[in-house]
Amino acid sequence: MEKSKKPQIRFKGFTNDWEQRKLKELGEIITGSTPSTQCQEYYSENGIPWVTPTDIITNLIYSTSKQLSIKGEKIARIVPKNTVLITCIASIGKNALLKTRGSFNQQINGLIPYKENISYFLLTESEKWSEEMKKSAALATMQIVNKSEFSEILTKIPLKKEQEKIGKYFEILDNLITLHQRKCEKLKIMKKSCLEKMFPKNNQKIPDVRFKGFTNDWEQRKLNKISIMHARIGWQNLRKSEFLKTGDYYLITGTDFIDGSVDFKNCYYIEKERYEQDKNIQVNKGSILITKDGTLGKVAYIKELKKPATLNAGVFNVKIIDKKVDEKYLFQYLKAPFLIDYVNKKATGGTIKHLNQNILVDFLIPLSYNDELKKIGKYFEILDNLITLHQRKVEKLKKIKKSCLEKMFV
Repeated sequence: MEKSKKPQIRFKGFTNDWEQRKLKELGEIITGSTPSTQCQEYYSENGIPWVTPTDIITNLIYSTSKQLSIKGEKIARIVPKNTVLITCIASIGKNALLKTRGSFNQQINGLIPYKENISYFLLTESEKWSEEMKKSAALATMQIVNKSEFSEILTKIPLKKEQEKIGKYFEILDNLITLHQRKCEKLKIMKKSCLEKMFPKNNQKIPDVRFKGFTNDWEQRKLNKISIMHARIGWQNLRKSEFLKTGDYYLITGTDFIDGSVDFKNCYYIEKERYEQDKNIQVNKGSILITKDGTLGKVAYIKELKKPATLNAGVFNVKIIDKKVDEKYLFQYLKAPFLIDYVNKKATGGTIKHLNQNILVDFLIPLSYNDELKKIGKYFEILDNLITLHQRKVEKLKKIKKSCLEKMFV
């Protein structure tokens, strides 16, 4: 059966067939080059961008490892802005669009579009070329797609006006993805800074930064003085046949932990008798969980619970016994890098494969017995929610883009 010459979805007013072309018919193809590393005078902080594969991030150049000096353009091949770049050696198929005139190394091929073609359309379509390049490289002894092979890759394109519409649409999508990615990264950096400043450092009694109105000294208490920890004991261990795909009682394992919460969609279930077997490992709204096997020290907080839940082996159920300690604060402090760093120090000279309770009990928690803990817990919860919001928007936009790539191209 002949392949379709028209996409499933297209902008109103366009009905003509797409035409098959080789990449060499779409623009001038340039192979990158690398100036001699022995001649440092070739490089400058204020020169023409010189791009390597590590500089290519999600279709755009965000940073460059070095800058090629403007003087002496014969040092390397210079291409105009809006050149489409695609890696052709080792890490094959990463694509980007140069926003300024620049140069690139020999691991990259550049396509300078002819005037009848739109650069952002070709950039977006290059995600399809990358699949062909990977297939071609997989058949060779070396992971490489040379210039002649790259030039002969076949693709289908519409007329310029339709290219413009499609290119603009995907440019808006990519900009939205980038916007939310940057907001997410900015919030993560902000959170990292707050974690460093909002808790007292070693041997200090007050943090560098705190909410207005709080002046009292903090203190440190061991985790076992403010909470008790329970896990499924050996004789209660479950057989594989007891892991149910449906049911009324969740069975939470460490692999269900995602970004500080439990992904109940992937949880197994358990029979009622097994759930009722041990009240100490029954999970409630507000429970704090810590993995003690597998990936050690992962922490989850139960915000909502639609069905009763219990724990599989490998997870601690942390119950606060000091009612002055805010549960969201304790969760945030345990989720921060402090606990992992503590566990790693305990592993000096070897690797801990199992997090025993006698290791956790001595972990020190900084405390301020007033509303300050609630404010800190709430503050980090808001930050986490914002980070999650932008991550989900990125994921949703990427799914939209993936669907559009499948339906808006031939």
